[in-house]
Amino acid sequence: MTGRRVAITGIGVVSSIGIGAGAFRDGLRAGCSGARPITAFDTTGFDRTMGCEVTGFDPADWLRVADPAALGRAGQFAAAAATMAVRDAEADLDRLRAGHGLISMGTTDGGAPTLERLVAADLADEHGHRDPLLAAQVPAARLGLDIATELGLREVELCTLGTACSAGNYAIGNGFDAIRSGEADFALCGGADAMCRLTFTSFYRLGTISPDVCRPFDADRQGILTGEGAAVLLLEPWETAVARGARIHAELLGYGLSCDAYHQVAPERTGIALGMTRALANAGIAPAQVDLISAHGTGTKANDVTETAAIREVFGARPPRTISLKSMLGHTMGAATALSVAACALAITEGFIPPTINHRVTDPDCPIDCVPNTAVPARLRVVQSNGLAFGGNNAIVLLGAAS
Repeated sequence: MTGRRVAITGIGVVSSIGIGAGAFRDGLRAGCSGARPITAFDTTGFDRTMGCEVTGFDPADWLRVADPAALGRAGQFAAAAATMAVRDAEADLDRLRAGHGLISMGTTDGGAPTLERLVAADLADEHGHRDPLLAAQVPAARLGLDIATELGLREVELCTLGTACSAGNYAIGNGFDAIRSGEADFALCGGADAMCRLTFTSFYRLGTISPDVCRPFDADRQGILTGEGAAVLLLEPWETAVARGARIHAELLGYGLSCDAYHQVAPERTGIALGMTRALANAGIAPAQVDLISAHGTGTKANDVTETAAIREVFGARPPRTISLKSMLGHTMGAATALSVAACALAITEGFIPPTINHRVTDPDCPIDCVPNTAVPARLRVVQSNGLAFGGNNAIVLLGAAS
């Protein structure tokens, strides 16, 4: 498909290693770890208690219209990140309000943390009283609505995608199509999720929670850490961004989707490779032009080995350097790929490759350069972000340097 070029002009981030694009960039460059003991729920009875929670986040610092008490934690993250993205882009909010826009958000759990509170309250209250304020926070569709409410955006289409851990890339691809085709004047897209007992327990039952840290592509890996956060990008037509003198972080070049049609939780090499091949074709990019891959890289052997094999199938025996941000951020579910794309855009703009931290010895079944432990300077022209999800939902996004 041909059409308008798509510029990333604004980045908003809420993460365990930094809040705001600048703090997030600094955390990536320093190789910071968000791992810490979980406080979001009671971990009594679990022999794994570490996660990557966001600390120091006060929604009142960012929200001026929406009542923070009326939003779930993921909704607070989403609305705050969108506000940051608009500010980062130095976009005229009145111009956005007058145009036709898209708000496209991905999530895994939506309002599940609030639902857990409601269930606990139901069990404790024999009279069956239910707090209507909390009940209204549960629907996942609230993420986009919370953004629209905070920014006063009425001429927007709201879309919430629940394709689990690749949902952020699905949402960004949706925004890409809307801008490229001319259907929207701007798009706010990304992903958000908050820590919840439900998802932690699911991964715990699968035996995939690490006792300490996440070590993707490492021979001594022990699994994932669940995390939380949000990233929202402001996308604009290239011509609009240039005409108003906006700083362009990166160009969104294209994306590709595929479904493994194989297994609920096990990844499959050919399906992942197909997603990457489609993304490259959609972007008009040859494999040799890609300088860096931000992998899904969960830190489980099933993911790391299968994803590495798929990368080598597409890129050959000497693939681009391939990093995993989950070593720093944990697995932030529906926010994971949105945070990855935000990191890729910042890496392009700032000229560095974030490291894969906690690394000791590379798994011989993962023959890649994962940029262990220390960021390196690099001139990046094209960067790929991989998103894989339960159910075999693969979404791959490609970004290029602004030129």
